[in-house]
Amino acid sequence: MKKTILLLSIMVLTAVTTNSFANHNESDLSINAKVSNVDWVGKKVTGQHTGTINIKSGTVHLHDGTITGGKVVIDMTSMASTDMKGEMAQKLIGHLSSGDFFDTKNHNTATLKITGTKKLEGNKYTITGNLTIKGISKPIEFPATIELKDGKLAAYAELKVDRTLYDIKYGSGKFFEGLGDKMIDDEFIIKFKIAAE
Repeated sequence: MKKTILLLSIMVLTAVTTNSFANHNESDLSINAKVSNVDWVGKKVTGQHTGTINIKSGTVHLHDGTITGGKVVIDMTSMASTDMKGEMAQKLIGHLSSGDFFDTKNHNTATLKITGTKKLEGNKYTITGNLTIKGISKPIEFPATIELKDGKLAAYAELKVDRTLYDIKYGSGKFFEGLGDKMIDDEFIIKFKIAAE
């Protein structure tokens, strides 16, 4: 009987210890929205527009010092123009916020959910995840530069996004003919600069 109790005690202790070590290197870093930012670039036949969007919140999940997950919530109502000012900028942002584009009244956030990373060399990685815009989620893969030191993370990533996958078809040559110089590129660029700790 004593041997049985001793054996059971060892099994329980081993299970607890193993579980503790398994979870020992799991951690979540909070994205600092005040120093992190998102830039965007939208191109058309006659030129391009640039701007910014604020990050609302986010976390990065680490396992053994490697990013295994995370979530970035973007405040779509914070869109601003950096290449235009005054009335022209207001007109541009008003149009981008409308149902023709991002419909921010009904979809005030967009979300990037990280599902995995693959280390390439040095601080270069390939990130996989899901991007949700206007309530539509699509898988996405993109390169990133990541620095992790003393529990703090700095990352830069540039995503090319096909807007038509998210039901944003305004001015797209895929869906409308005879647009001429009014045609807008289907792809737009999002540049993330992330700081987390």
